[in-house]
Amino acid sequence: MKSFIFLLSLLTIGKFCFAQQSYTLSGTVKDKRGEALPGTGVYVSGYKMATVTDNDGKYTLPLKPGSYDILVQLIGYKALNKNVVISDNAVKLDLTLEESITQLAEVTIKPDPNRANYIEMFKGYFIGTTPNAEQCKLINPNVLIIDYDKEEHKLTVKTNEFLIIENRALGYRIKYLLNNFEYDSKTRIIYYEGFPYYEDLKGSVRRKKIWEQKRITAYLGSSQHFFKSIFNHHATEDGFIINKLITKENPDKPSDSVINANIKRLTKVQTGLTRPSTITIGDSLSYWIKKKNLPGGISILSRAPILQDTLVHVENQNIKSINFTDKLYVVYTREREDPAYANRIGLSIARPLDMPDYQISTISLQVVPVYFYENGSIYNPRSMIYSGYWAWEKIADSVPMDYLLPVNAEGKK
Repeated sequence: MKSFIFLLSLLTIGKFCFAQQSYTLSGTVKDKRGEALPGTGVYVSGYKMATVTDNDGKYTLPLKPGSYDILVQLIGYKALNKNVVISDNAVKLDLTLEESITQLAEVTIKPDPNRANYIEMFKGYFIGTTPNAEQCKLINPNVLIIDYDKEEHKLTVKTNEFLIIENRALGYRIKYLLNNFEYDSKTRIIYYEGFPYYEDLKGSVRRKKIWEQKRITAYLGSSQHFFKSIFNHHATEDGFIINKLITKENPDKPSDSVINANIKRLTKVQTGLTRPSTITIGDSLSYWIKKKNLPGGISILSRAPILQDTLVHVENQNIKSINFTDKLYVVYTREREDPAYANRIGLSIARPLDMPDYQISTISLQVVPVYFYENGSIYNPRSMIYSGYWAWEKIADSVPMDYLLPVNAEGKK
């Protein structure tokens, strides 16, 4: 069974170290004429930290040492993002916004009759299909710039303005500056990268308690939780089992050259292009087509636990890395699969018969090594491919990078 795979895309958001000292990021936001822009929103990507410029266009943000993506937005201007590194001093960052002018060509272009279908496809692959996703609303789909390549069967989406998603399941209003989204129907790989900002929705005390519990559930067992756990060397204590899924060549499948040569030979015989010859059962066309359809490799699960000391390498006090062969087979034992996931064909990862329906995900490396930070964020957006449970959970099940579990939250679960 083919797994539906999803490429993680946290674009270097929220990279920081956890020093106690905070330093001030400050500056002025102006337009290209040099005029101050009061009321401009200044956000820290992936977090719930933000401020607004004053009447002189000035802003300040207290930040701990680290690397941040700063997002800037004002109605009538193009959204802007800048990376800034805070080390051991205050940093001044002045920003210039460019007016957003609608071109005549954009107004007169013929509407795409398939746009509504592409938006629905995008929502399923970007926001998700989980129960939480059903309670998400895309507020401004009009900002989506959509292209579908019929020859490559690839859907690409981006935005020049913040895409706004209202998540009534977790109580977040997410503003997402989408740099790039791709869905390749040939490979069935989803990839996206961008800059999210999270705001809390307003709600009653009862509603906030519901949101808090759902946020706990969304975070626990997530890839963010996993990488934070292995950074701090307590993945086992947090309920993760790390195994290896080893792929070996299928001994029942001949080489592609042999298979293709026989299919070509037998096809010619059946169409009368060559002189008929005696064909044994082993030489039948259907036999070689079956061989061609066999998987090239056989996956074997090694249930010997992967030790964190051998998996995780320290780069410095703030950055660690992983590098491995084959696939990591990650089992989260403190939550069971959601029935909505179990009923979706093509998503589930095969498991041993004696293993309960724990949440299982696999990690395949695309770029090595993979660098990550204490808050669970990943450096390279194209470094890994997830399949299984983590591939199913997308934006609708995400929490900010500065999310902190309530005291004794895991114990209560």
